[in-house]
Amino acid sequence: MKSDIEISNESNLLNIEKIADKLNIDNKYLECYGKYKTKINLDYNSLPDRNSKLILVTSINPTPFGEGKTTISIGINDALRKLNKNSVVVLREPSLGPVFGIKGGATGGGYSQVVPMEDINLHFTGDIHAIESANNLLCAIIDNHIFQGNELGIEEVVYNRCIDLNDRALREVKLSNRIEHYNITVASEIMAILCLAKDIDDLKTRIGNILIGYTKDKKMIFARDLDCVDAIAILLKDAIKPNLVQTLENNPAIIHCGPFANIAHGCNSIIATKLGLKLCDYVVTEAGFGADLGAEKFLDIKCQLGNLKPNCVVINSTIRSLKYNGGVSKEDINKQNIEALTTGISNLERHIENVSKYTKNIIICLNKFESDTEDEIDYVKKFVQNMGYDIEICESYKYGSNGSINIAQKIINICENPVDFKPLYNFNDTIINKINKIAKEIYRANKVIINDDIKNKINIIEKNNLDKLPICIAKTQMSFSDNPKLLGAPINFDMTITDIKLNSGAGFIVVLMGNIMTLPGLSKTSAYLNMKIDNNGNIEGLF
Repeated sequence: MKSDIEISNESNLLNIEKIADKLNIDNKYLECYGKYKTKINLDYNSLPDRNSKLILVTSINPTPFGEGKTTISIGINDALRKLNKNSVVVLREPSLGPVFGIKGGATGGGYSQVVPMEDINLHFTGDIHAIESANNLLCAIIDNHIFQGNELGIEEVVYNRCIDLNDRALREVKLSNRIEHYNITVASEIMAILCLAKDIDDLKTRIGNILIGYTKDKKMIFARDLDCVDAIAILLKDAIKPNLVQTLENNPAIIHCGPFANIAHGCNSIIATKLGLKLCDYVVTEAGFGADLGAEKFLDIKCQLGNLKPNCVVINSTIRSLKYNGGVSKEDINKQNIEALTTGISNLERHIENVSKYTKNIIICLNKFESDTEDEIDYVKKFVQNMGYDIEICESYKYGSNGSINIAQKIINICENPVDFKPLYNFNDTIINKINKIAKEIYRANKVIINDDIKNKINIIEKNNLDKLPICIAKTQMSFSDNPKLLGAPINFDMTITDIKLNSGAGFIVVLMGNIMTLPGLSKTSAYLNMKIDNNGNIEGLF
């Protein structure tokens, strides 16, 4: 089969105005970036409500092989369109870190892609660059204030610079007055703020609420104290507008914001999702990494802050990933192994159990690969059916919409069920109780280890009445635990909080568990090694 970029380059793209027509968006609301991508300058609040259905696509814990969440999301949207449903897929923007690193791009794969894939995976419309600039402007303003006399008495700075590349050398940098710790841009608070802001006014309020540091007596200092809110918002004036592109089958796709789910909240923007819900009858969206991270944050953070309720949750899985969770090595992953499958399927089972705590409107997707055998597929289907849930095979990577027709029809049926969504916890609970609720009910940890330094940080947050916020846990995506080597569905383990950070602008509390990096590094065999560009600008090796 051809590579993703070969398939993408052979596609027949429509002018973006024709894609906008499919959403009934007037050209006056389009701010085009060439022929095939545009900003949508349309306030969703100006549009009438409709009885739209929200479909979340999530997955089991990721493995080195990839589970294909984005590919499945795009395939489902294409299939809904083929079934004459007014639908749109709403996705996150790719980060340059994974694109040039080991994970690759985030535009789907095979015959289920959003295009133009090179543009989307690279600079796109400049949103992530704008976020990076806004973040680093705030950092420059903080240091300038200190240099110019420090009228506010900033003793401790807690806001960090960022870069949208995997650059481990920047994890710790010595400045003239302190040690700086860079984050990857998609894990920055500005990214989270843009994702959760409802409009420009809300964006400015959230920027003003960013905690930047403390005085000597631990008084909190916020970005608004530096009189810089409008300056930072100016850099985000275009980035706040969602982007419209198309799938290989010329169906609309809205792409906006791109936080990671292992170190951030892992969902596209509220603005993009709500715009989709005002424009279409069905909105397909995804949450990053496994359901223990992405789906949990989508359901507990985004849904509660955005007043959203999913009509259906699709849990994606693959035979290869289940066998990997059952102990099969990379070298043997394509060989039939029912025994390993019976062990590794516990990972899928736990994700189903966890999501069912939020809603029973669930369907399981088995993303089929060439190496899957009929015996393996039958085993997974019977296992899921015995749990009382429906399961469908998807082959959108190979066949596009035709490979997702069956699951799309099942999703339509499920969306007719009453919405039964309920979050896992109440924001008004204590910080420790909220952390324990997630760790014990979703991860299944015995206990959470919290040292005195972390307890002191929690006390400061509570004393400042900023504790009634959701929890955003940052941990490894490879396991339910904080240990990436504990695969399957581990039990009898403890989890350790290594740090806690108040993202008061975004409106959540970040809890770091285990050895989690907020700025990844490049690997020895990173994707950039295979990338080529010729004199005509044609690119090879971009996935």
